[in-house]
Amino acid sequence: MAYEILVLDIDGTLTNSKKEISTNTLEAIRKIQERGHKVVLASGRPTPGIVQLAKQLSLSEYNGYILSYNGAKIINCNTNEVIYQKTLPKEMIKDLYEAAIQNNVGIISYEDDTIIAGTSIDEFMEKEAKINNIPIKRVDNFSEYITFDVNKCLMTGPGDHLAQVEQIMKQKFGHILNIYRSEPFFLEIMPKDIDKAYSLSKLLEHLGLSKDQMISCGDGYNDLSMIQYAGMGVAMANAQEIVKNAADYITLSNDEDGVAHVINEFML
Repeated sequence: MAYEILVLDIDGTLTNSKKEISTNTLEAIRKIQERGHKVVLASGRPTPGIVQLAKQLSLSEYNGYILSYNGAKIINCNTNEVIYQKTLPKEMIKDLYEAAIQNNVGIISYEDDTIIAGTSIDEFMEKEAKINNIPIKRVDNFSEYITFDVNKCLMTGPGDHLAQVEQIMKQKFGHILNIYRSEPFFLEIMPKDIDKAYSLSKLLEHLGLSKDQMISCGDGYNDLSMIQYAGMGVAMANAQEIVKNAADYITLSNDEDGVAHVINEFML
């Protein structure tokens, strides 16, 4: 079956170590879009942290899609229409804030194009701000401040400590929330059942395509679901071992135009 849709994680996949899209990769993505293939950027990043890259790839011109917050929101880049969205239960925000304080980790969420920090700003929050090129705003009472819908919260802290907090959070909230680490220092707190694969199934339904027509490329833990789900799941050479083991194909690294290699091999 011909592959019609290409799904790309961003950090460690689409972008190289300098957080840039190489000329070769850019060119390859433009070529498949010109041929009518759909391109989706699927990331744990908030939507504002993806928009600039979508512009660079001309996704609005070719009706491409942004799947942000690990799948909690999908938008059409051309129309800005929200294709699918799921938010955290509002009553959970207070519990999450208190759990962050009890376990001595940071907690953030997002408001428009700003990161909202409920605890002291740490180096990991600063990293998130830099990756997405958006500012951080520290608030005194996180649970009182967040009266609006949010797609996810993110807990931050050193990897060893956050690994322990992950288990605590799963025991406490795993029955009502989806909880996993996307990086050693980022603990994703997501609405129940939300991951990249689940949301991609909603997008495919919207487009009238099947998963057999989809290639998904990624490198991190949060890419595992979509790599296992896709007709062809591709791991970057720089991917976590667990991701490589789950993949149908291992391409070159993000510093060696791994995405362009996949396009040339399977879509052009």
